[in-house]
Amino acid sequence: MNLAETEKATASISEHALLDILRKRVGTKVYSIKQVAAMLDIPTVTLRAWENRYSAVTPERTESGYRLYTDENVEDLRWLKQQVEQHQTNISEAVRMLKANKAKPAEAFIPTPSTTPVPTMEESYQRIADQIYDSLYQFQGERANGLIDFGFTMYGYDSMFYHVLVPILVRVGDAWEQGRASVAQEHFMTQLISQRFYQFFHLFPIYPHLPKVLALCPEGEHHQVGLLLFSLFMRKNGAEVLYLGANTPEEGIFPIIREQKIKLVCLSITSPGLMERCDQLVSRIKDEFPHMRFVLGGKGYEHAEHATYPEWIMPEHSSEWQGWLEREYLVDMPPGSQY
Repeated sequence: MNLAETEKATASISEHALLDILRKRVGTKVYSIKQVAAMLDIPTVTLRAWENRYSAVTPERTESGYRLYTDENVEDLRWLKQQVEQHQTNISEAVRMLKANKAKPAEAFIPTPSTTPVPTMEESYQRIADQIYDSLYQFQGERANGLIDFGFTMYGYDSMFYHVLVPILVRVGDAWEQGRASVAQEHFMTQLISQRFYQFFHLFPIYPHLPKVLALCPEGEHHQVGLLLFSLFMRKNGAEVLYLGANTPEEGIFPIIREQKIKLVCLSITSPGLMERCDQLVSRIKDEFPHMRFVLGGKGYEHAEHATYPEWIMPEHSSEWQGWLEREYLVDMPPGSQY
């Protein structure tokens, strides 16, 4: 039975069973792309990009398109990852180095299994976060953007947002409040990261039947990390979000609500001292637009005991937002909600 016949006969079996058959046919140990991704902690999308764009390795392929990685492929990829992560080498340069070294006599370069402990994901996130923060602190915008691009490639967008960029924004705010960062540094760092958030607003489709959202921090509130996250969450779920950001003057809010036919207003505060002012703003909006829905969030509303509208306070953890979305947002609007 040849390889094509083997694949046809095993089309309905699992990937692991198929690999076992192929190993026996090829006579060497081979791995699927999923196995290599798990072994090296490299996303499959990155493995494909390294192969297609840079010819980092050339795995064998079955006639049906399965990638089969050998032990040598795995060790080459492990070496490339070390150069990129530990030595901050550009992947294209790392591939060039690998090929140059492999062109030397066999004894001159043999990628060997690393004896260095592989860092955990938390350690990897912390390391790249530190590098991005240091670059921003020194006003090295190009380097910071390069590191962010690399992080998106290595870890994916969600992981970079939630495990790297958001902690950096929190760290920036703390540094400013404690006097370890100047106003200029805080503005530069916050603005650059915020721009990366805004870029992704346009990547997700908008579903016109969903209520339009207005997101803002009321006047006096200068921290917008939570608002950014929630707005991105809503955009990923198809909502059109008009993002006004931090320290929004009240006089500009009402015309936007009326002209843009806003159905949901999201407000975020970090200071409990702003809760009363925010609740008063909600009351004034509600008086003019009785069918308006609201979302109230941020540390200023956490454990709030005297909030005027406790029913509109969002769950503290983002893991609970999807449940709220399906329960409270993805429902028909009440009659008479057109403005």
